[in-house]
Amino acid sequence: MKIIRGVVGVLVLGAGFGAVTSLVKDVSPMGGWAWAAKVAEVASLLLDAGWAWAALAVAVGWLAGGQARGAVAGVLALAAATAAYYCTKSALAQVPLAWSWRSMLYWWCASALFGPPLGAVGASIRRPGVIGLLASLTVPVGAIVQMTFMPPRIFLLGRPAASWALVIVWTAAAVSIGVILIRFFALRDAPLDDH
Repeated sequence: MKIIRGVVGVLVLGAGFGAVTSLVKDVSPMGGWAWAAKVAEVASLLLDAGWAWAALAVAVGWLAGGQARGAVAGVLALAAATAAYYCTKSALAQVPLAWSWRSMLYWWCASALFGPPLGAVGASIRRPGVIGLLASLTVPVGAIVQMTFMPPRIFLLGRPAASWALVIVWTAAAVSIGVILIRFFALRDAPLDDH
């Protein structure tokens, strides 16, 4: 029963992430809902980035606990996110879901390829020492690398939303890295309890 609850939880988290990502992309200016266009455009640039999807797999791997469970959770969350993303996109655009099968299959293959290692990395965050440190740094460092070498395409047009997305990611990643390093060195230097 505990396993079923865990699987359902992972699928719900993944589906929620995928649906929200698709929704904010549609709400952004290209989708035509002007009432929330500016915020949605920034959110779209944040959520529809590879590092954010990788963070989903890492997060569910961390929640799952063990390496094998983390690997399975990573695949399931990414597959559910992909399905929900394209189902939401299809509903919002009022086009047949069948039009997205090739894209869905492509991203499901990517989920099967990258989900296990990312989920296992998430499970490794709990480990003490350098392994846990490196696992903890995966998402913030990945976000910085992606935003440095593959910034949002819209950034090239000088749009404020892309600039905001870069600032948000860089700031959050830098703060996360700082907190992770401070915690690592504090735990490493802490005296052992004699009890």
